Amino acid sequence: MSISLSKEQRRLLEKVTADARTLAESACRAALENLAVHEKEYRAHMSVEQRLLRNRLRSRGRALGDQRDLRTGIQDMHHLVELAAYEHWHRLLFTRFLTENNLLITDEANGNIPVTFEECEELAPELGARDGHDLACRFASLKLPGVFRRDDPALDLPIALNDQVELRKLLAALPSEAFRTDDALGWTYQFWQAQRKEEVNKSGKKIGADELSPVTQLFTEDYMVEFLLHNTLGAWWAGKLGPIKANSEEEARAQTKLAARDGVPAISWTYLRFVQDETTKTWLPAAGIFGGWPKSARLIRLLDPCMGSGHFLVFALPLLVRLRLEEEKLGAQAAVVAVLKDNIHGLELDERCTQIAAFNVALTAWKLAGYQALPSLSLACSGLAPIAGEAEWVALAGENDRLRRGMKRLHGLFKDAPVLGSLINPRALAGDLIEAEFHELAPLLTTALASSDNQKAKIENDAVELAVIAQGLAKAAELLAGQFTLVITNVPYLGRGKQDEVLKDYCELVYPEAKTDLATCFVQRCLDFCAVGSGSISLVTPQSWLFLGSYKKQREHLIKTETWNLLARLGPGAFEAISGEVVNAILISLTHAKSTTAQMLHGLDASAPRNVEEKALLLRDSAVVAVGQDGQLRNPDTRIVFGEENSSELLEKMAESFQGIKTGDDNRFKRFVWEHNSFTRWRFSCGSPQSGSTVGYSYILDWINAGKDFARFQGMKAYNRSGICLTNVGRISSFFYFGMPFTSEITVIVPKSGTKILPELYSFVADSQFEEEVRKVDQSLAVSTAVVVKIPFDLAH
Repeated sequence: MSISLSKEQRRLLEKVTADARTLAESACRAALENLAVHEKEYRAHMSVEQRLLRNRLRSRGRALGDQRDLRTGIQDMHHLVELAAYEHWHRLLFTRFLTENNLLITDEANGNIPVTFEECEELAPELGARDGHDLACRFASLKLPGVFRRDDPALDLPIALNDQVELRKLLAALPSEAFRTDDALGWTYQFWQAQRKEEVNKSGKKIGADELSPVTQLFTEDYMVEFLLHNTLGAWWAGKLGPIKANSEEEARAQTKLAARDGVPAISWTYLRFVQDETTKTWLPAAGIFGGWPKSARLIRLLDPCMGSGHFLVFALPLLVRLRLEEEKLGAQAAVVAVLKDNIHGLELDERCTQIAAFNVALTAWKLAGYQALPSLSLACSGLAPIAGEAEWVALAGENDRLRRGMKRLHGLFKDAPVLGSLINPRALAGDLIEAEFHELAPLLTTALASSDNQKAKIENDAVELAVIAQGLAKAAELLAGQFTLVITNVPYLGRGKQDEVLKDYCELVYPEAKTDLATCFVQRCLDFCAVGSGSISLVTPQSWLFLGSYKKQREHLIKTETWNLLARLGPGAFEAISGEVVNAILISLTHAKSTTAQMLHGLDASAPRNVEEKALLLRDSAVVAVGQDGQLRNPDTRIVFGEENSSELLEKMAESFQGIKTGDDNRFKRFVWEHNSFTRWRFSCGSPQSGSTVGYSYILDWINAGKDFARFQGMKAYNRSGICLTNVGRISSFFYFGMPFTSEITVIVPKSGTKILPELYSFVADSQFEEEVRKVDQSLAVSTAVVVKIPFDLAH
């Protein structure tokens, strides 16, 4: 069972992290200015060592994207300041994590033995360290080469002693217990980015490479992670056991439990859901048995393409270790190494977040089976771009024409990696898009690009940075081109209107049916990562794509081409302590294979509660609903609807709906009725009811130009007819409509055949059942969808 931060600990971690970022950035900026990193020339008094470090830092900054003015030689430092602050604080933070978990290990020269912080204080003078913190950080860095670059000049930056002391005081304010929880590292990066996120959101600017990570970072709640893993990996495991004979779902789940073994905790599959076969009375996983997956756990390839701090990977690691212990003759340590080598893969846009994920996975591995040397982790930053120009990049292919054309196309794709990240799909570069197979190009990125005679790398420091980026890009490219058994993640949420031109144009070109939101583009990209015919995706996404009209084509495509395994609606309140965002989420699993006509989509609804605890409980215990997958194509606009299929008529057979006027400037065109008494210029209208009222007849509109000045003049077909006004301020409410102009906050429903059925129609829409029917079609309770709900038999006839 996972251990999570208490609310008090989380609030303290949030405050400490925010204070640490402010202090660290101020300290690092001062230290960089002291070394004249931003200036054209070094200062005369600087030592040789200081000049060398200054040059390395300038190269590091340029590799990060800091621009140098070619005329003045002045170099921007904002990327370098952010990186250095992150590195200095997180080296301290990670060291504390290791210390509190008894995983701080000395170097080889000192016996590779565990030490405490107090022992580091004693050893520091003898080993030439400034103090215990310095020595502890040295030991930590040596054991985590995949987390901190040993040659990173940012970590050599000498920040002022008083700033170091203040940073350590902040670290000491955190209680020891917080470092032994399973989610502390996950919250760390979100809290680190919180202020930056707020700044970007307030600025209103389009979201590009520099803004994407802070804006889209959203820590995934433990219960979401466990639900998705239990209903994929757990369902696969249960399927291997065959149909389960049991008296209840709880008994069936108990039969799939794996007892603790060799120190690895027991696996109870708490969120694994079952359905009973009515004929045999046996139980099978609601999500299916994933029969197309490999038969052995060692062959399962799991990828999180938006891994953030590695939350899904950290939870998947002990599950896969325990499964491999069950199937193979391995000890716990060997199983951990095997899973890290064979099963776990991750990609992340932000290089700093990639570091946190690497540390998080390593820390979890050591907690599971004790400290040991770990294999190179299959985790990479997908946001790296080649810093060489196209000519230098193409030159890496030598005289081979085919490779040169391939490298040119590859450069064009990866130059936008900082904003596209895991959307990049090298496998799609076929035929006329790329002339060389990717496996032929990949070696060039690690060898030729890093060679000393590269034309771009005339300065040694630039050569080092170029080589590091080349190696990281090659590692990311290999994963981006890979095929996986299970792709599992919380996709980034960003509407099309907020995207910068590069991201928006790419999504429109590559994912035209999903372009409305970055989240839905990632649904498609995750399917591209899947092994054809067998791979599966399991995602946290916004719910809107299940019912909004702008996603109709995407829904039709997915229903016709993919197998829908399991869907859980979470609704509002699914995320705890997420700084004010309102995210209505779903948990969904699809398999990248065409379904059979008999395929049933199983679903759960946990949208009613407004807190995490109650939603988690419903995911474990609420009834599982089954609907035919093909039947969803017959729903209005192919909306995904839970509930029994029936032959009732749609309301649109008897009535039509209209949306009202959008003035574009309410302050100019809209008034209350008591503000004017001239109905020559001002025309009586209706809109959303005022607070405390049940009807919306309080408004008049400026009609001097007969509506020609309004932003959107619509709804005229309802004028001079009788009907019903619907509004959804909190809940759906209704009042009679008498033919006047109306504004867009309401939807008007007008019977097609006169007023004869108006009393019955009003009774139907005023009843609570109507809201339930609308919610089945559209979880946002958009009243514009009202006419596509099913109507009672007696109203239709």
